[in-house]
Amino acid sequence: MIIDEGIVFRHAAEKDAGTLVALYDAAARWMRASGIDQWKPGEKDAAHFTARMRDGEVWIAADADGRVAGAYELWWCDEEAWGVQPPVAGYVHRLMVERETAPAGTGRRMLEHAERRIARTGRERARLDCLSTNPRLLAYYQGAGYRVVGEFPHKEGTDGRVYGVILLEKRLDQLTLV
Repeated sequence: MIIDEGIVFRHAAEKDAGTLVALYDAAARWMRASGIDQWKPGEKDAAHFTARMRDGEVWIAADADGRVAGAYELWWCDEEAWGVQPPVAGYVHRLMVERETAPAGTGRRMLEHAERRIARTGRERARLDCLSTNPRLLAYYQGAGYRVVGEFPHKEGTDGRVYGVILLEKRLDQLTLV
């Protein structure tokens, strides 16, 4: 467990899969209500999150009272969007914030946690992607220090839908590991 300015980070366990599904679905509903066509409620199930726990890392952020404030996935490769790459980066996926109860700044705290986690492995870059049609999220990531390094215009979703993603990266070699 890692405590970061009032947010407690812990690895997700299989028993958390239902919580992660609920968090994802709530985030997807918020996106839809906000006019953001990115995630769909019901698109990720418990099996998805359990598989991510086996293949990478899933982190849960909770407030000081133990209420889930958010979660994210950390992968060690992402060939689908980035192609075959040398092992110099960690890939942040599904950054989800519980909008009703999370303390202000939880999303940024989770990104910083992911960046420190990646840097501790000796990797020098944090990478992520967002839909090409989501300028609000792109601006959020750029405000967190990520820069656009490319675009993958033909990513295919599990439903067969083809969409474009913008590839973003942040160098971590200046990061202070606390």
